[in-house]
Amino acid sequence: MQKTIFVSNRLPVTLKKEDGHISYHMSIGGLATGLKSYHESSSALWAGWTGLPSEELGAEDHKVINEKLIEAYKCIPVSLSQNEIDQYYFGFSNSTIWPLFHYFNNYVSHNQSQWEAYKAVNVKFYETIKPYINEGDVIWIHDYQLMMLPGLIRENHPNVKIGFFLHIPFPSYEIFRTVMWREAILKGILGADLIGFHTYDYVRHFLSSARRLLGCEHHLNQITYDERYIRVDVFPMGIDYDFFTKQFNDEEYDRKISEIEASLYSQKMILSIDRLDYTKGIPERIKAFRRFLELNSEYMGKVRLTLIVAPSREAVDSYKELLKEIQILVSETNGELGTINWQPIIFFFQAFSQKELIAFYRKADLLLVTPIRDGMNLVVKEYIAARTDLKGMVVISETAGAASELGEYFIVNPNDIDEIASAIKDALEMLPADRITINKTMHKRLKRYNVKFWAEEFMNTLTSIDPDPILPLTQIDLDKNDETILSSYQNCKKRLILLDYDGTLVGFKSIPEKAKPDKELKLLLEKLAQDEKNTVVIVSGRDHITLEKWLGELKLNLVATHGLWIKEIDKEWEMSLTLNNEWKNSIYHVMEVYADRMPGSIIEEKDYSLAFHYRLCDPDLVTTKLHEVREALTAMTHSMTIGVQEGNKVLEVKDKRVNKGYGASIFLKNPEYDFIMSIGDDITDEDLFEVLKDSHYSIKVGLGNSKARYRLRSWQSVRKLLSKLSNTERNEI
Repeated sequence: MQKTIFVSNRLPVTLKKEDGHISYHMSIGGLATGLKSYHESSSALWAGWTGLPSEELGAEDHKVINEKLIEAYKCIPVSLSQNEIDQYYFGFSNSTIWPLFHYFNNYVSHNQSQWEAYKAVNVKFYETIKPYINEGDVIWIHDYQLMMLPGLIRENHPNVKIGFFLHIPFPSYEIFRTVMWREAILKGILGADLIGFHTYDYVRHFLSSARRLLGCEHHLNQITYDERYIRVDVFPMGIDYDFFTKQFNDEEYDRKISEIEASLYSQKMILSIDRLDYTKGIPERIKAFRRFLELNSEYMGKVRLTLIVAPSREAVDSYKELLKEIQILVSETNGELGTINWQPIIFFFQAFSQKELIAFYRKADLLLVTPIRDGMNLVVKEYIAARTDLKGMVVISETAGAASELGEYFIVNPNDIDEIASAIKDALEMLPADRITINKTMHKRLKRYNVKFWAEEFMNTLTSIDPDPILPLTQIDLDKNDETILSSYQNCKKRLILLDYDGTLVGFKSIPEKAKPDKELKLLLEKLAQDEKNTVVIVSGRDHITLEKWLGELKLNLVATHGLWIKEIDKEWEMSLTLNNEWKNSIYHVMEVYADRMPGSIIEEKDYSLAFHYRLCDPDLVTTKLHEVREALTAMTHSMTIGVQEGNKVLEVKDKRVNKGYGASIFLKNPEYDFIMSIGDDITDEDLFEVLKDSHYSIKVGLGNSKARYRLRSWQSVRKLLSKLSNTERNEI
């Protein structure tokens, strides 16, 4: 019978031995929560170290533990001695791999005996689970302590499916190549059928290292190695959303809430939570907070930084020095900037329970997360989820894995003290309505892509892997010469001006809702519309509600949703075609699947269309994944009246009968216009350009092939041209 075996350094069960008695406690959060449903199934097992050195256990202890873990917890214990723990875990794993993969080369130890211990413990893990492995089993191995294990299993069990997930960053090739045992590590990982990472950067780095060091070619994230095909993909880890949004009513939680409230008075709280580690950027964070106070004296006495640092490896010299540096920085800041009644920084060097941390989350106005390098950083997701009032805000380092999913928040360089200080101020002063809008979107994402969904997606991908995959300008530049169009504009009697919005009148924004018209644009459009010769029409893919909200106050004709909705001046909105939305749910589901796999992508639901925006996605990820999205959507729509239209960083599914040319036709039918100009930037504007005559002015914004006869460099060039046109009635050319 096929079964699933999970393997990690530690078991999801915590063992303690006190006064000769051994206690067992299930772990909560993170990996344990994500894999819980799989682990509880009848055919699943979990292998890992118990957390107790073998020397602390007698022969009878080992027997009792083995039986108890297998029968009661479905766990396979791996026995490790103190020397193995020192050499394999504290040694190679945390003195070589950890600093190397986090780009701290100055901390990397190149110790041959520790490498040998690392290999030996990986072999011990294999030998421990070997009796449980059968043909057809699915094995999922976790993290940097066990990078040799996939290769060991593959060598002896070619007919099992093996997954490997790295929970920390994978460094660039230039960093990874410096480790002495680089090829062996890669070969170990490549024993897996599916290799998962938190972000596409890590995927890209791994593929680059595999190609450069082992000559492994890759196509569409698929590596050819050892006569096998190995998939490498992105699976950003989620959190237990339900737990962090839960309302607690117990003494521990209530007591901590009361303590925090009593200590805050009317101050705002900035929260920082990390374990003691040089990768977390804690000294830089303290310096940035101090810079913020020095630059913004009005916040003195009104805000404080609650700095929580969980003890970790403080016996190691580098960690001792780090702790001392933190303590000195806190002391100096409090001593030099604090008063009798106010301390800028409250420092806790201790661990708190999960409920106590949630209490801190819910009282913090801002979470400051600025690691120098971090694989994912789930603290930021926990904080956002815990703030069920949607009023929290985040400043996060661009080098934290989670940043690729948090484009709406304040993303900073963790080494730029001034940038962090500025972001703190901007975040504290953000309007509540804007906070709520951003957090509402993120809550939906966190709820959907939670830790269970993450585990399911990885497992579904692993189990579905096929062992035999298939191998697979001629325009006039108006920026340089606009005399002709200016002359034509001035000498005509009646003009029709058709203007796209996004990318034409305004620059593209990371979030579509942020592209609202500025004062300059409104004045420009108002001036054009006031000319009695002009009929100005905004022809946009935006929904009609947004256009009405943004531009409805101006004397403009509006065409929304690529021509579906039309509003002439002083009239009501009308649909140009009767449509239905029966197709939407099925298409939305497909988009949602890919949105979860492409961090940064956004699904925009309009009244009769769906848009898949990927502007915030990593460009290399887009190159790899976009064709899959396009093909999936095309396959679903090929026999329907809807189709896929590609715009600037967006795929939109809408009725094929509706386009900008169709929507603008009501205006183009008027024979009185002796000057017609249309300006647009992407493929959706080509339908309008196509219906124009050669005598009309069709203008493409930006580079690329187009049916348009003219070109402008950018949206700024568009505004410049429109400004010139609006002044031609008063000035000579």
